[in-house]
Amino acid sequence: MTTIEAVRGDLTRQDVDAVVNAANSTLLGGGGVDGALHAAAGPALLEQCRRLRRTTHRDGLAVGDAVATGGGALAARFVIHTVGPNRNRGQTDPALLASCFVSSLAVAREVGARSVAFPAVSAGAYGWAAADVAEVAVATVLADTDAAPGIDLVRFVLFSTPLLDAFTAALAHHGR
Repeated sequence: MTTIEAVRGDLTRQDVDAVVNAANSTLLGGGGVDGALHAAAGPALLEQCRRLRRTTHRDGLAVGDAVATGGGALAARFVIHTVGPNRNRGQTDPALLASCFVSSLAVAREVGARSVAFPAVSAGAYGWAAADVAEVAVATVLADTDAAPGIDLVRFVLFSTPLLDAFTAALAHHGR
């Protein structure tokens, strides 16, 4: 059974196989989690993202999709980039948000990652309420890891107490 936990902390300092980046579709850095991961990983991460844009992702990354790069200077070996739906732009379908988690876990399995740390994808600047993100994230990760083995640890790493409280409540709601 996969261990699923929620902690308050800094995603850039997680000692896991892969961290998930709440990226924008350009894959070229931004604010929030994206900016923090790019800053901590160093220039190697941006160069790998630029290479993706020149080759396999010329138009950027679609909402709900995921792609991996190396981790650069991070403790994590991989960064899995996913683009969450932006509620402020009318992207309100929970299935789009769930796809971020499913796609990220699929990519994690592809690269051989057994431990994955997620932020609260689409919470904050993308306008999704913490409780909604937490419920979709926890339910999706539970269903995915029950259906497909290979991931030993999923850690939700949250930068604020309200986000941690929302994820703790969602885990409790699902008996975790």
